[in-house]
Amino acid sequence: MFIIRKLLSHIILLRPINVLTSGISVVIASKIIQPDNNISLVSTLAVIVMLFTSGANALNDFIDYKIDLINRPSRPIPIGDVKKSVAFYMALFFFIIGCLLCMKLNEDAKAIGIFIAMPIMVLYTTYLKKLPLIGNLAVAFIIGLSFIFCGAAFNSFSPMIIPMILCFLLSFLRELIKDIADIEGDKVLGLKTFPVYYGMEKSKNFVLTTCFISGLVFIVPYIIGIYNEWYLFFLIVGVEIPLGFIVFLMVKNPGITSAKKASKLLKFSTFIGLIAIYTGSNL
Repeated sequence: MFIIRKLLSHIILLRPINVLTSGISVVIASKIIQPDNNISLVSTLAVIVMLFTSGANALNDFIDYKIDLINRPSRPIPIGDVKKSVAFYMALFFFIIGCLLCMKLNEDAKAIGIFIAMPIMVLYTTYLKKLPLIGNLAVAFIIGLSFIFCGAAFNSFSPMIIPMILCFLLSFLRELIKDIADIEGDKVLGLKTFPVYYGMEKSKNFVLTTCFISGLVFIVPYIIGIYNEWYLFFLIVGVEIPLGFIVFLMVKNPGITSAKKASKLLKFSTFIGLIAIYTGSNL
C-alpha cells in the first residue's frame, strides 16, 4: 500500500487530468486542421504537449511549495509524499524528453516548442506568476500557443486562430479566478497577484467584464458564417451557459468558494469549446 500511495502521489503531482486534457486538445486541434491527418505526427504532438505540461506542473509544485502549504496543503509535496528534489528532477526529465521529441518536427514547430513554449513555461513559474496580470497572460498565451504549435507542425496556421483565441480567453479568465481562490495564501507570501494588488471588488468586476467580452467574441465565428449550427449548439451548452453561471456566482457570492467552483467549470468549458469548433467545421 505504501508503494502504491507513493506512486499515486507522483502521478498526482503532475496533475494528470490537466496533462490528459492538453493531449486531447492537440488531437482535436489536429482534426480541425485535417480530419484524416497523419496519426504518427498527431501522437508525437500530443505526447510533446503532455510532456511539457507535466514538466511545468512538477516545476510549479517545486517552486510553490510554501504557497501550497497554505492554499493546497493536501498536494503531494506539502504532505510529504514527494520530495522537492524529486519534483525538480521530474520537471527536468519531462522537459528534456519533450525537447528531444521536438527535434523530429519541422523547423517552425521545433522553434515554437523549444525556444518559445518551454522557456515561457519556466519563466512563468519562476518569475512572471508573481506579477499582476502578466502571469495570467503568460499562462493564457502558453495554452493558446499549443494550437499555433500544432498548426506549425501541419503547415496550416489559419484553422488554429479561432481555437487559439477561445482557449486564450478562457484560460486567462480561469487564471484570474484561480488567483481569487488563492488570495489568502498569496497575501501571506507577498505575491502581487491581481486580487492581492487591486482587491476583491475590482477583481470581481474584471472577471465579470472578461466573461461578457468572451461570450460576445465566441459568438462571432457563427454570426459571420465560419462555423455551422453545431458550433452554436455546443458553444451555448458548454461555454455560454457556464459563463453565465460564473457571472451569477461572482455577483451573488464573490469569494474563494465561488472562485474554486468557477475555476473547475472553466476546465469543462475549454474542452467543450474545442468540440464546438471541431463539430462546427467538420459536420
